[in-house]
Amino acid sequence: MMSELPRWKKNTYALWVGNFATGAGASMSLPFLPLFISTMGDFSKWELSLYSGIAFSITFLSQAIVSPLWGKLADRTGRKPMLLRAAIGMTITATLTGLSPNVWILILLRLIQGAFSGYINNAYALVASEVPTKQSGKTMGLLTTGSVGGQLIGPVFGGVIADAFGYRIPFYIFGCLMLMATVITIVGVKEKFTPIDKNSQLAKQSAFAGVKNVHVVWAMIISSMLIQAATNSINPIISLFVKELLTTHSNLALTSGIIAALPGIATLIAAPRFGSLGDHIGPQKVLIAGLLLSGVVFLPTFFVSTVFMLGVFRFMIGIADAALLPVTQTVMSVNTPQESISRIFSYNQSFQAIGSVLGPMLASMVAGILDYRFIFLMATGLVVINLVVVLWAYRKDGLSS
Repeated sequence: MMSELPRWKKNTYALWVGNFATGAGASMSLPFLPLFISTMGDFSKWELSLYSGIAFSITFLSQAIVSPLWGKLADRTGRKPMLLRAAIGMTITATLTGLSPNVWILILLRLIQGAFSGYINNAYALVASEVPTKQSGKTMGLLTTGSVGGQLIGPVFGGVIADAFGYRIPFYIFGCLMLMATVITIVGVKEKFTPIDKNSQLAKQSAFAGVKNVHVVWAMIISSMLIQAATNSINPIISLFVKELLTTHSNLALTSGIIAALPGIATLIAAPRFGSLGDHIGPQKVLIAGLLLSGVVFLPTFFVSTVFMLGVFRFMIGIADAALLPVTQTVMSVNTPQESISRIFSYNQSFQAIGSVLGPMLASMVAGILDYRFIFLMATGLVVINLVVVLWAYRKDGLSS
């Protein structure tokens, strides 16, 4: 049956598994990063929040710097080599992170990991270069469920492992999962790629030269950054916030893992449906609805007093993300020529990485100066800015409805 499928579908299914492994591995270890760091020294609340924010964010900082270079290389060599570079790089760095003797070695390894990461973004770029336009939204939604499905399983499984065997073991499992992604990519992904002559005019011109509705595409890139900043702002200290809300601290890692996984459950359920809906009614309406829902959910999260209510609101944020993440990818893919799609997606990855730095670092400062719950007010502000940018871009390109 698989042999009868078109190549782009086979690649989509293989990359779904690779995305799942990447999402599961990363989310298996990240929610417990503050708890892991707390075992490395006697830190104050301010120091622990700061070190957690740095360790979480520095991966994305190095990713933001190098992604355009990798994207430019991908448009010359193909996306499959970039997938393998990312998978092998994360296999090594994730495993070594579990061996970290102190917080500074951990931070250094996460910096290196960021420079070699980018599996999921390159998976999007490869599929976007092949998928028929009419099935773009549905396919991007399906691909999103791979990484999000992994992000759903990872924290819960990681919480069980961390509670039973310690915080280092999830990093070793992360390394094993990325080794699996490496093998799947080698065996299951077939790319028919025609390299661009590096001396040609096409290679020398801006990646945005052939892009339709350039303001909208830029808005999607900026939107990706703001979505990441808002959604990830709580991640570095989520286990600390859960600890504050709990009356008893038994099974802290497992409870934190469940709370971290809830957005993934919602996104996994809703993403393909929102992707298909965007194919039918247009991505603009789905995107704006997702942003409005985000604002409506982030604001009351400020007032939560129980872990249960925190879980309810985190689940609803996952529904909003399901309307946002596939749509931004779809809009970029349908407006970008194939020969520059890797560069556009690499810019998107850079801005996503900047958001993943900006959100947690701002959140760490807010948590250190005020309180953990003020992070949700900050996230609400980011959503409002995002909505203004999207509405302006659609109006600028004459696409507002």
